[in-house]
Amino acid sequence: MVKSMDRTRVLVVDDSALVRSVITELLSLDSSIDVVGAAVDPYDAREKIKQLKPDVITLDIEMPKMDGITFLKNLMKLNPLPVVMLSTLTHAGADATFQALELGAVDFIAKPSATASDEGLKVFQEELVEKVKTAASSSSKLKFRRGKSSETAVKVDARSISFKHSAVIAIGSSTGGTEALNDVISALPKSMPPIIVTQHIPESFSERFANRLNRHSELTVVEAKDGDTLKPGYVYIAPGSNHLLVRKHGHELVCKLDTGKPVNRHKPSVEVMFNSLQELDVKNITTVMLTGMGEDGAEAMKALVDNGAYSLVQDEATSLVWGMPGAAVRLGAAKEVVALGKIAQRLVEHLS
Repeated sequence: MVKSMDRTRVLVVDDSALVRSVITELLSLDSSIDVVGAAVDPYDAREKIKQLKPDVITLDIEMPKMDGITFLKNLMKLNPLPVVMLSTLTHAGADATFQALELGAVDFIAKPSATASDEGLKVFQEELVEKVKTAASSSSKLKFRRGKSSETAVKVDARSISFKHSAVIAIGSSTGGTEALNDVISALPKSMPPIIVTQHIPESFSERFANRLNRHSELTVVEAKDGDTLKPGYVYIAPGSNHLLVRKHGHELVCKLDTGKPVNRHKPSVEVMFNSLQELDVKNITTVMLTGMGEDGAEAMKALVDNGAYSLVQDEATSLVWGMPGAAVRLGAAKEVVALGKIAQRLVEHLS
């Protein structure tokens, strides 16, 4: 079989005939994608990978004979390929998805419900196509991701450091960001100023994500709640169904959740979070842009920097997808462009 040089070759792996059919149909609507085959289980997938040489695999987590996590673990050891996980919107699905991302999956997408509307399926199709194309373009980063954890999650020693009063750190991320955030947050000392985070993530995943980060960090990581007072040593993760803003309340800063429309197609949106910081003393704000596709947050980061805020942007070499960080650099919003493994250290140095 001749491999097309301009079409992304996809293998769909799912035990449900209906899901295989739907995913194949939705991906095939895009002329730059070629669904070269479908597999009913990991053993079938293993043989079809050899035969069809796909560029990207879509992989169901829950399958018979061998679950998706076990298959992914073997795949990343023997024949690493870009993988987009199909996840269920359950607690178990969230835990398995984060495990898959840790093992090397590029991204995930929540399966549409059986009662999804035509409009819901259209949104799903657009997101699926975008994630598959992004995964294909990230294949050169797989080797870096598999070996990075031991190099990046080194805790910063800040026992004798006194941080600037009233400082706030705001971090935005998307594709690849769950692991990048884990690397940064786990390396920071518990004495850090308050940190607010917008990670593009489904509603049912954000609390589990906060709990996962909390287990790996000296900081206290929580899913943000409306009215939470920002405190040093805490990290506040935007809920998957709300924009996260910061508001002044007397002498305190508090979290404000907003259920408004998506911005830049996202809720929560990095743009909304960064824009809310304009009401504060901007000179006390440090913004960070981690890996992610799209441009969400770049314009608001530039506005903050123009008014005196500081900014750190993850570099292209260590970003799984240099979309959001790249947009920030192009707009002139980056005070520093830093490798993932150095972001925690630079935050400590800048704020001390």
